[in-house]
Amino acid sequence: MTAPHFVLTLSCPDTVGIVHAVSGVLVTQSCNIVDSAQFGDPATHRFFMRVTFAAPSGATAAGMEQVFAATAKRFEMELRVHELGAKTRTLILVSKFGHCLNDLLFRAGSGGLAIEVAGVASNHTDFAELAAAHHIPFHHLPVTAATKLEQEARLLALVDSLGVELVVLARYMQVLSNDLCRKLQGRAINIHHSFLPSFKGAKPYHQAYERGVKLIGATAHYVTPDLDEGPIIEQEATRVDHAMGPDRLVEVGRDVECLVLARALKLHVEHRVLLNGSRTVVFS
Repeated sequence: MTAPHFVLTLSCPDTVGIVHAVSGVLVTQSCNIVDSAQFGDPATHRFFMRVTFAAPSGATAAGMEQVFAATAKRFEMELRVHELGAKTRTLILVSKFGHCLNDLLFRAGSGGLAIEVAGVASNHTDFAELAAAHHIPFHHLPVTAATKLEQEARLLALVDSLGVELVVLARYMQVLSNDLCRKLQGRAINIHHSFLPSFKGAKPYHQAYERGVKLIGATAHYVTPDLDEGPIIEQEATRVDHAMGPDRLVEVGRDVECLVLARALKLHVEHRVLLNGSRTVVFS
């Protein structure tokens, strides 16, 4: 039988002996390290580590976390162990623009992204047929200013009932309340164009065209109460020129958004992203 493989991630105050201690525990459990990366941040004085390892048959992620309990307490670690390659149950939120949704559904269905799409939820019905074509449940959650809190309660109930581990805002054009952001902390990812904060509001690409912008980009980040200012996971930019009108800029921008969001999700579900205050450590 193939040995089970796991990913261990940790962060803790930086000090001497962390790598030695982690390696030592793995040796006592007859585990073999396949890949290891670490980073000590001189600004925050915290240490970050990601280790992929093979374990004896019968080992479980929960069991391995228990094995590390004493070491984690000794070094004040925030430590997690995940089964390598396990699919992350994901809920995708979308509004009127479906390019990111369509891209993620294709990647998930073709095996390019280790997520299990538990459902698609939207404040509109535009993409119900797209979800159905992928045999994924679609949930219509309409919202108005008067019903926002009620709608968010339904959304959170959906997250709980479906066993969702990750919520993706794939161009979901609703601002989440501070309360919901806190409840989804570390497990909700958003994508937006990188013009912010320069070009806010409607038609940002048209605003960019009027200003003669030469670079178009996108940012994927964790959702926090600070609107569009959560810890950044991934970014990308591409050059444009004077011959491109607003509609062409929109097309280019959507391509970049799809790419950046997919990359961010891949990094997240492979447990390569560790939070470092308002920033992230990304082991690529």
